[in-house]
Amino acid sequence: METLISLVNKIQRACTALGDHGEDNALPTLWESLPSIAVVGGQSSGKSSVLESIVGKDFLPRGAGIVTRRPLVLQLHKIDEGREYAEFMHLPRKKFTDFAAVRKEIADETDRETGRSKQISSVPIHLSIFSPNVVNLTLVDLPGLTKVAVEGQPESIVHDIENMVRSFIEKPNCIILAISPANQDLATSDAIKISREVDPRGERTFGVLTKIDLMDKGTDAVDILEGKSYKLQFPWIGVVNRSQADINKSVDMIAARRREREYFQNSPEYGHLASRMGSEHLGKLLSKHLEQVIKSRIPGLQSLISKTINELETELSRLGRPVATDAGGKLYMIMEICRSFDQIFKEHLDGTRSGGDKIYNVFDNQLPAALKRLQFDKHLSMDNVRKLITEADGYQPHLIAPEQGYRRLIESTLVTIRGPAESAVDAVHAILKDLVHKSISETMVDFVLYAQNYVRSLELRFENEEISLSLLQISELKQYPTLRVEVSAAAVDSLDRMKEESKKATLQLVDMESSYLTVEFFRKLPQDAEKGGNPTHSIFDRYNDSYLRRIGSNVLAYVNMVCASLRNSIPKSVVYCQVREAKRCLLDYFFAELGKKETRQLSSLLDEDPAVMQRRTSLGKRLELYRSAQADIDAVTWG
Repeated sequence: METLISLVNKIQRACTALGDHGEDNALPTLWESLPSIAVVGGQSSGKSSVLESIVGKDFLPRGAGIVTRRPLVLQLHKIDEGREYAEFMHLPRKKFTDFAAVRKEIADETDRETGRSKQISSVPIHLSIFSPNVVNLTLVDLPGLTKVAVEGQPESIVHDIENMVRSFIEKPNCIILAISPANQDLATSDAIKISREVDPRGERTFGVLTKIDLMDKGTDAVDILEGKSYKLQFPWIGVVNRSQADINKSVDMIAARRREREYFQNSPEYGHLASRMGSEHLGKLLSKHLEQVIKSRIPGLQSLISKTINELETELSRLGRPVATDAGGKLYMIMEICRSFDQIFKEHLDGTRSGGDKIYNVFDNQLPAALKRLQFDKHLSMDNVRKLITEADGYQPHLIAPEQGYRRLIESTLVTIRGPAESAVDAVHAILKDLVHKSISETMVDFVLYAQNYVRSLELRFENEEISLSLLQISELKQYPTLRVEVSAAAVDSLDRMKEESKKATLQLVDMESSYLTVEFFRKLPQDAEKGGNPTHSIFDRYNDSYLRRIGSNVLAYVNMVCASLRNSIPKSVVYCQVREAKRCLLDYFFAELGKKETRQLSSLLDEDPAVMQRRTSLGKRLELYRSAQADIDAVTWG
């Protein structure tokens, strides 16, 4: 089971390297899900001495006031043989064999983060110690709890330290190592007080009693160590650390451990407890317990990691892929986004998506209704027919048929069809514009699915379950507002040009009907006397009402025939000039101009929000962390 502690050590190092130490709520944190042992104690409680006894080395800074101002993640690795050495994660590949140098580096690295103002920071220092004299164990040394701010520190330092300690130990995966001095009343112990608040039943608290050898004569800590004074789920452990004189004389830690064992074994008060006293026993007990906790948490950890990976990938896919750095990559990205938009636009027209049916409605309902509203029969009233017929005769009445009168009546009636024809062109244009804007808003939620495999190859990652909806709904074109505007403008410009061509072609259809009349229609008129009769019957009375009514009826029949024909040909013209062309070459002009742009101009089209870029990068790193952790855990569990 030693591999389990090594596994957690590895994941913790990765968390620290990627900035995950449980403080950033904007991103998912793996740190808080990992079992850990946090060392808690007040100033001068002997906390540093306990840690050094477990390690067997002098390596922690000492001095007056608050010395530990950053969490120290201390990972102990038992090696079979070889020289002891230490490594800091912020100094990779540098081995420290002089532990006095380790002490100095802890102090220096603290100052680098906090300055020399005696402030505190929650950013941990990560230290690994490799030795044959340690057990596999990970401990987090937290700043000592204090009651008074020293010179150079803000008054809030007392609460700041308490809040930092609390943020670590209130997590259910944290094992609390509460350090209390035996020569002080346990009721006043800072460590016990804060531990009781977050773990009232003592289910994950180990009590350690220091300075037992410094208690007043006639007193002892037997009741505490036996769990009678303050009961915890786990037995209390007493330790005897080196005295200040021993520290000043640099007494060997191994010799100090031996003296500690002898103290408990030879003590009349604690002899019966000697087998479970001392720093050596404490280290072994914590190592064994940590292994058991890790083992019990593995299934839940695997489930959490799998769930979070899915969430990270989902948000990354919604954020879209990152901007390429070279001109070719930028051009390719823009082209792919535009092609995706163009495909969605075509799907709206073809019925795969909604919207194209509105164009059919123009042809099937709006155009016929507009033609019907023209009311040709009113235009061909008796007075209007008489006026145009007589005006067409000039100074001399017609001899055989009022041909010019017919033509003027037909032309003046057919010209009114230009209005509905133009309206059909404009209505389809408006629908196409609306579909452009709709397609842009939908692009590229679909494109994100296309780009998902590309995104997964990047280093990215996700936030906690309370995801910002504004971020989740980001699509490719929303991601790049300038490109969105440019594509929209280019598409609308193309539609405007197509509209003008369509209007020109459609009105030409109407004008062609006016410019050349279907002669066969009129040649049949004499054969139908009841519906117009032979116009020669009225050649001697050009003002005869019956004759004029027959002319109006003939013209109306011809106009209705032409109108029925145009009702079919106008939609064909509109579709050919607008819909078909929009499907075929909506962005051709934009593509042609795009190829002329320089890298700087292409970059301006991909002006992504810096906050989105930063979030994508952060998400990618967290995703990398979780995937790596998943692989490591799977390797250990399968092994």
